[in-house]
Amino acid sequence: MPQSSISPTSGANWPEGLAPSSTLRDRVVTAIVLIGGFAAALFTLQAIGWTVLAALVLGCAAWEWAGFARCRSGARGAYALATVAAGTGAAWLLQLATGGTGTFTLACVYGATLAFWIIVAPIWLRRRPAAPSPALILAIGWIVLLPTFFAFVQLRNMHPMMLLLFLMTVWIADIAAYFVGSRFGRHKLAPSVSPGKTWEGVAGAFAATTVYALIWTAAFQRYAPAIVRDLPASVVWMLVLIMALTGLSVLGDLFESSLKRQAGLKDSATFLRGHGGLLDRIDALTSVLPAAALVCMI
Repeated sequence: MPQSSISPTSGANWPEGLAPSSTLRDRVVTAIVLIGGFAAALFTLQAIGWTVLAALVLGCAAWEWAGFARCRSGARGAYALATVAAGTGAAWLLQLATGGTGTFTLACVYGATLAFWIIVAPIWLRRRPAAPSPALILAIGWIVLLPTFFAFVQLRNMHPMMLLLFLMTVWIADIAAYFVGSRFGRHKLAPSVSPGKTWEGVAGAFAATTVYALIWTAAFQRYAPAIVRDLPASVVWMLVLIMALTGLSVLGDLFESSLKRQAGLKDSATFLRGHGGLLDRIDALTSVLPAAALVCMI
């Protein structure tokens, strides 16, 4: 998420200024293609089609996650298939695959996931275990990836614009952090975990999402969570929500960076030109989307 002047891609280490133009160009072209395809799917697919697309994303993310546990290709494939089977099976039972907007069971899942992000993840980042067991890494993968999958489907079932607006919270934070960090980054956020991220980048992310929260409230209030929309001083509560989600996005990004460093990886994969792997693009979403879905259910 927050990137400094030395890190246009996760783990990269450029000496000064922005990334080389070729790298930045690759990032932009890949992002345009991904966003175009995503937008078309978001507003055209039926619920079952969207669930299938989300399952494909889940499978790719699980395959990459197994790399954090240093699994070989066969084990990575088995883990990905098991994760997709668990996710799609649960989505069907919870009626998400057919357009449902969620049950109390999902709220419990999201609550447990939120507890992981605000309690376990900070402890993990502070202690930075040098060689966590592969079984533990794979178990954490389900704690992180499955709720993200459920939220990705559920928020879209509530309304495509609602999902898009929450995604934009993370995207805006990421872009602002990159450019502010590139220009002003001096103080490292977590040098032992992700040397390229700076406190200035984090400040830029919060500043940008503060403005975004005001725009959301003014122009798209009907797509805000009901508990925020219906409260007195809803603008203030929307700011609180977006600030909390921005903070969670930082945690999500740092946690994935920590796992990559422990596994000796620069990127979670290499198939997204200029971006690394899929997890490198959705790391912040894994902490944000379940929390956002939980708020929308209250």
